[in-house]
Amino acid sequence: MRKVSLNISTATEIRDDVGEAHGRNRDWRVAGSIILAIVAAVTLWLMGQPLWCKCGGWSLWSWDIWSSHNSQHLIDPYTASHVLHGVIFCGLLFWLPKSVSLNVRFLTAIVLEVGWEILENSPIIIERYRSATIATGYSGDSVINSVADIFACAIGYALAFRLRAAKSLIFFFATELIVLVWVRDCLILNVVMLVYPIEAIKVWQMAGL
Repeated sequence: MRKVSLNISTATEIRDDVGEAHGRNRDWRVAGSIILAIVAAVTLWLMGQPLWCKCGGWSLWSWDIWSSHNSQHLIDPYTASHVLHGVIFCGLLFWLPKSVSLNVRFLTAIVLEVGWEILENSPIIIERYRSATIATGYSGDSVINSVADIFACAIGYALAFRLRAAKSLIFFFATELIVLVWVRDCLILNVVMLVYPIEAIKVWQMAGL
């Protein structure tokens, strides 16, 4: 009886230790994400991006990709693309050596997303969007929108980590299809039009204006 009690006590202690370790890891990921988001926000503000939509309205979302509000509020249709960034990063970083911790993998994904947000708001990429894609009036994201995109990426990474490969692929393509039907654009088309613009695609997208 005493031996059984000792085994139960030991198992409880192990479970508590594992729970504490998971909690510490989660805290590190949350803290790291916040710090990186702050770094991105300060960098984008110093680059001249507005903190919020210049319209002065306080709506948290904007669903019209053709309006001047797009990419200026907290979320918009393209938020879905940033969630998918996280899914992609989770899949790619899975192939790192097993010695690389989950914290390092996750924060690497956030660093990559922060890098993209800064690059996306650089003059060369803004001009590329204007000349090659349907975003002819694009002037970059507001700081708040970019911060929201970073956390959307974090959510996407966490989702993919829990869903694993097969379900993550289903989620990825289902999300792409929904956004494509909704606004005639999606992450895949966005990349295609930035890298190798196809006029027929642009004409089809503009027909939704």
